[in-house]
Amino acid sequence: MVEHRITAEELFQTLIIIMMTGYLIGEAGSMTTDLAKGTDAVASVIAILDRETKIDSDNPEGYNPVKLKGEVEILDVDFAYPSRPDVIIFKGFSLDIRPSKSIALVGKNGSGKSTIIGLIERFYDPIVGAVKIDNRDTRSYSLRALRQYIGLVSQEPTLFAGTIKENIIYGTKTASEAEIESAAKSADAHDFISSLKDGYNTLCGERGFQLSGRQKQRIAIARAILKNPDILLLDEATSALDNASEKVVQKALDRVMVGRTSVVVAHRLSTIQKCDRIVVLEEGKIVEDGTHASLMSKGESGTYFGLVNLQQRKATGTEIST
Repeated sequence: MVEHRITAEELFQTLIIIMMTGYLIGEAGSMTTDLAKGTDAVASVIAILDRETKIDSDNPEGYNPVKLKGEVEILDVDFAYPSRPDVIIFKGFSLDIRPSKSIALVGKNGSGKSTIIGLIERFYDPIVGAVKIDNRDTRSYSLRALRQYIGLVSQEPTLFAGTIKENIIYGTKTASEAEIESAAKSADAHDFISSLKDGYNTLCGERGFQLSGRQKQRIAIARAILKNPDILLLDEATSALDNASEKVVQKALDRVMVGRTSVVVAHRLSTIQKCDRIVVLEEGKIVEDGTHASLMSKGESGTYFGLVNLQQRKATGTEIST
């Protein structure tokens, strides 16, 4: 630009700048909604990160048991999940579990089965009432010490970013190579582990993403078998296995459950028939309680009978005769 004159090139450049500036301003306006959503999302994440847990698993204070007998009592418990405080799962709920006995929890989704597992493991504390192990409130234990004697296999097992061997021995103080392999064989995991290039030294990846759901569940079962806990919690432990693998693993679990307190949640009712006791839940209440034989003897009037009959029809197309 010379003496207040503008060349055609400079005019063109100025117009381009004005057009681009207008375009960017327009784009920024259209992103207002997305920016607002992003702000809300960040605020939600920060709120979660700032939340203080009421249960400190790293707190060393509290009772340190040498061994557990395995008696479990749930006494007059009111409970709702912290994320859904208005949805009451249990109201005045009680359940006693005798030491060294196996108990199966049966019921439709949302009846409270997995919640009982979570209360025993002390993932949550009841709003009212108490959960006792060996006549001692779980809140009085050192949580880390208590969980050393409890083994859990859940429907979605957690693996860590280490090797398969490290994941199997997690929670066990010492274990020989032979003991690790024996646990893996009992869980029907040894063959697939051996087929991997690095065998037991294969890296699982973060949360076990290198392995299938079926493989992760077998490793979690091997971990529980090796740990040899005083209380064994099985929450849909064989749900990811095919029928053939389930039969092999179930035989191993049946052996492991002998002589220890075992709490079993299973979708396939055929896997819990050998339990010492079966408790049927509906909407957070116990509606039936007994052995497989005693509950089946109720016939068509029984809730458990109806659940077994329904699965029988789905599996074979036939009904159970009464």
